[in-house]
Amino acid sequence: MKHTAATLALSGLLAFTAVGCAVTRDQSTVGEYVDDATITTRVKAKFAEDPTVSAMAISVETLRGTVQLSGFAKSATEKSHAEKIARSTSGVKGVKNDIVVRP
Repeated sequence: MKHTAATLALSGLLAFTAVGCAVTRDQSTVGEYVDDATITTRVKAKFAEDPTVSAMAISVETLRGTVQLSGFAKSATEKSHAEKIARSTSGVKGVKNDIVVRP
């Protein structure tokens, strides 16, 4: 139930974002913006479903298919697992992992 609620919340966020979207700096089309928002939502949903990654401590941003991860992880294992999840997400072209490990 917890995972379903998180997924629904993220889906709602995507729907809200897509309706009120505006092309931002470095994005040439509304389509790119929607694609990036979809990728971000997919990665966040996978984080929410994974018990080893803290979805609340790691931020996800996407620009032209490249996902940037930032925030804090409790271990190097969590950091690398978050990157692995992001890389395996449909539509991701690359990952920049700026997560900081904090014991």
